[in-house]
Amino acid sequence: MLIHSASQVLTLAGGPQRGDRLGDLGLIQDGAVLFRDGRILETGPSQELLRKYPDEEKQDAAGKVVMPGFVDPHTHVIWAGDRSAEFEKRLGGKTYLEILEEGGGIISTVRATRKASLKDLKDQTRDRIRNMFKYGTTTLEAKSGYGLDQETEQKMLQALLELDQEEVPDIVITYLGAHAVPPEYAGNPTGYADLLSQELIPSLASWWPTRTDKPLPYVDVFCERGAFDLPQSRQILEAAREHGFPTKIHADEFENLGGANLAAELGSASADHLVVTSKEDIQALGKSDTVAVALPCTPFGLAEPEYTPAKEILDAGGLLAIATDINPGTAWCESMQFAAALACRYMKLTPNQAIAAATINAAAAIGMDGIVGSLEPGKRADLLIMDIPDYRHIGYRFGTNLVRSVVKKGQFYLGEEA
Repeated sequence: MLIHSASQVLTLAGGPQRGDRLGDLGLIQDGAVLFRDGRILETGPSQELLRKYPDEEKQDAAGKVVMPGFVDPHTHVIWAGDRSAEFEKRLGGKTYLEILEEGGGIISTVRATRKASLKDLKDQTRDRIRNMFKYGTTTLEAKSGYGLDQETEQKMLQALLELDQEEVPDIVITYLGAHAVPPEYAGNPTGYADLLSQELIPSLASWWPTRTDKPLPYVDVFCERGAFDLPQSRQILEAAREHGFPTKIHADEFENLGGANLAAELGSASADHLVVTSKEDIQALGKSDTVAVALPCTPFGLAEPEYTPAKEILDAGGLLAIATDINPGTAWCESMQFAAALACRYMKLTPNQAIAAATINAAAAIGMDGIVGSLEPGKRADLLIMDIPDYRHIGYRFGTNLVRSVVKKGQFYLGEEA
């Protein structure tokens, strides 16, 4: 199909965007995109492609923006239950860490997720994934981490593998057994770190190939006060690397423990949150290929004033992406459009920077930048027709869905050609 006469086509061509290059949209005014067999074949001016391909099936996108599908590179989309009562507690003055120390937070979701059947877990998660897709997310990362024992973590991973086959968006899977210290190891994070590195991660390396031919998942760790300190985080990530797993890290959400520097040292795909990251750690990220993933929905959800220091990361030459961090406790948000709007207001990104951070750089944070995240020949035909005349409406507008149509692997969804 040839989608033509778009007011703007945003190709994002040229790979992930570092530092002050962030925001290069590869914009084509009155543009067109041709795709066949689920792959992008060509982009260019509409009149040129209409002349070149006169017999192609056509879709008129006049007055609309055509762009790559959003990539959400950090989600906790799979869980059971909710934490609305904790939201009320936070409004009453309790902090996130105080609630966690009282046995709430992640641990309350762990209790609900352990009780849920595989079917219940899939059904609850499916609704959230479909909402994400309606808002334009065509590829997403999804973490386990609400089991914190072998049985439940494997149940979550199995659910994600099945949802990846059953639902339209592509799901890149991350094992987050190190999301928190489970109740069975309360007061003994070192013991649980030993269990993860010596038993659970090696077991996962054996279990995974029996369930799928997908590459090994990422292994992530929450490096934070109340979870895992820097030596424990290093131990877990090094054990993961020894067994062939690519790695990620949650770092510097509340305290600067050095997790971002560790991620850069180990060549992790991303370091995420990065609200209180030191200047030294930012410089280390800037010299590495580790993507700094900002999660603006989380401080917003917590009513916290501090956000990821995007300008400093870009000044250091870093790779910056944004994600929703959808989770039951602090950021139940299914819209990358809203994440972009927050990034513009609180991280001071321009709309074009936010779009690049939510597409090509987000794809780099999950190792998918050679497949999705831009409209270039050979890449998957994952694209959005946005019901807006100019890309700057993304970020400028919020609280509504600007997506007119979603195209995934060349197939129309949710739009007039669906």
